[in-house]
Amino acid sequence: MKHYLSLKDIDSLPQLVAEATSLKQRPDAHKALGKNKTIGLLFFNNSLRTRLSTQKAATNLGMDVMVMNFGNEGWALEYEDGTVMDQGTSEHIKEAAQVVSQYCDIVAIRAFASLTDKKKDEAELVLNGFKKYASIPVINMESSVGHPLQALADAITLAEHPTSKPKVVLSWAPHPKALPHAVANSFVEMMQRQDANFVITHPEGYELNTEITKGTRIEHDQSKALENADFVYVKNWSGYTDYGKILSQDPEWIMTKEKLGKAKFMHCLPVRRNVVVEDAVLDSDQSLVIEQANNRTYAAQIVIKKILENL
Repeated sequence: MKHYLSLKDIDSLPQLVAEATSLKQRPDAHKALGKNKTIGLLFFNNSLRTRLSTQKAATNLGMDVMVMNFGNEGWALEYEDGTVMDQGTSEHIKEAAQVVSQYCDIVAIRAFASLTDKKKDEAELVLNGFKKYASIPVINMESSVGHPLQALADAITLAEHPTSKPKVVLSWAPHPKALPHAVANSFVEMMQRQDANFVITHPEGYELNTEITKGTRIEHDQSKALENADFVYVKNWSGYTDYGKILSQDPEWIMTKEKLGKAKFMHCLPVRRNVVVEDAVLDSDQSLVIEQANNRTYAAQIVIKKILENL
């Protein structure tokens, strides 16, 4: 593995999940692999699980870790070629990426969608800028359109609760803020590699990018979609066609204990209690959210391990 920018960088998802599960039993078994190696974690957006889990994963592999938050620590970067930099940006990605490459052996980047310019968001200027100009491997810690580390953690979690051809439902939920599509996109891409009955349910108008969801069943009737579900993954996302817009905040789409039935509940966190999902679900033994968060470490660790082995 050279980079980990999306799930497309995984040759075999079942094999990688199996290796991550094995690694989870002995997290320090490969500590020598990262000796005298440094990973730089660059955050253009806030984080809790991603920062701590990736840092722990790298530490488990014996690496040194450097963290930088661009919101209040770094120069504002320019990404466009040929720009006359007489406005707010102070440093070009060309120099920044090359400089980081001198200090680190791997760089991991988190940069959310703006939700204002679909074309720019889908161009992944931050992630692809570092890939283009850095001379070291790049890991996606969530970008404008994908969150492949979260999706890998979700795949590990599903594997730890084996069910023969499970029914898995991705359900939209209300939220007071406009949220990106990254988690939903990567979860869809991950589920398309699984032997499962996979259904997406959301109100009309909340369709995700059809290039990603093509071939997947979409059901606008939430109750119908949830029938006989084994796993229910709940996530809000904003409009895609009407880009970045909140089209509905219908409270009827909240996940309740009654709707969940006997299914296991999944969410990437953070989650707004009693808006996205009621307390009774999160506090029940059907909730897998803490397990998912724990598996974020091993998703990151198996990815870093594969990249270190290829250096």
